[in-house]
Amino acid sequence: MPHSPSSATSGSASRGRVRLARGASPWLLPTVATAALSLARCRRSGRAAAVAVPATALAAGMLWFFRDPEREIGQGRVISPADGVVQSIMPWKDGRTRVAIFMSPLNVHVNRAPLAGTVTSVEHIPGGFVPAFNKESENNERVVWHFDTELGDIEMVQIAGAVARRIVPYVPCEAKVEQGERIGLIRFGSRVDVYLPEGVEAAVEVGQATTAGVTRLDRD
Repeated sequence: MPHSPSSATSGSASRGRVRLARGASPWLLPTVATAALSLARCRRSGRAAAVAVPATALAAGMLWFFRDPEREIGQGRVISPADGVVQSIMPWKDGRTRVAIFMSPLNVHVNRAPLAGTVTSVEHIPGGFVPAFNKESENNERVVWHFDTELGDIEMVQIAGAVARRIVPYVPCEAKVEQGERIGLIRFGSRVDVYLPEGVEAAVEVGQATTAGVTRLDRD
């Protein structure tokens, strides 16, 4: 059925909206409150004026970091769960291929389901906090996801970085998710790994930028 002009306009407006990520409040609210208070008092207090500039800059940075834009979900069997840059593509001993995506602090940090399916496992594994681009990040704090999908079991791993010390899952085990649905947040710079099943070839290259919910990871 063709879309009416009004529905097309509504869809474009929806995709243009940007909301704040769930799980941002513990960091965002104190920062914004400090900035607002110092701005309100800066005319009467030199100390408040000195605080106002860095506090406002920090609050603006937090608002940017915790942005959560609407996305038009891309086409493909497996789509990127993260905004970032492909850091590595590695064959695994069991025949799978690991695609590692590095997320800088400038990226959107809300992660999305790479396929539609059922969440069969959400496991938090304690660990270190070395920079996510470092090889030692393999032992970092992380959350391991498993999805039962049309391609079988799909594993995705959210890895905390040197600054990202909190991973916030949005959906529980046994939940059904749509492809591209928001499933969690990593606060600050980090990494997300997706394991493509045996026989599925990666369509991306090392150094390629990815967009969560949009960039296709697999090749026909």
